[in-house]
Amino acid sequence: MLTIEQEFFNQYRLMYRPFINLINVQLGKYQLYSSQWALLRLLMDKGPHTFVDIANFMFIEKPSVTRLVQKLVELGYVETVAGRDKREKLVQLTAHGEKIVQEIQAHLKPTTEQALAGVSERDIEIATQVLANICANINR
Repeated sequence: MLTIEQEFFNQYRLMYRPFINLINVQLGKYQLYSSQWALLRLLMDKGPHTFVDIANFMFIEKPSVTRLVQKLVELGYVETVAGRDKREKLVQLTAHGEKIVQEIQAHLKPTTEQALAGVSERDIEIATQVLANICANINR
């Protein structure tokens, strides 16, 4: 018999991969994957970031950030600009990138609404806080 903790993480695993696969299908129209989408959302929500800040936020290595950014630059969604000193580069959305993020958000809305059908706003808030707490515990 599974413990409550095991069941929680089992349910998370059973939800996560199918959801990411569903999102990746939706993002294919924009030549994107969920990790690239996560970076675009970060830049839209919190503004320009350094490569190091992106790596820390996404829990990935800096070379992986470089590959992510290169692809998004090729698509015209982001650009790099000089930071506070010449050694620092910031990644920011282009005007086209901002437009695309808004378009993708609208495109994904029915998918996320379907995934959350029947779940109350309060339960979503609680689940969000629970996942944030778990993330903080893991990254101590």
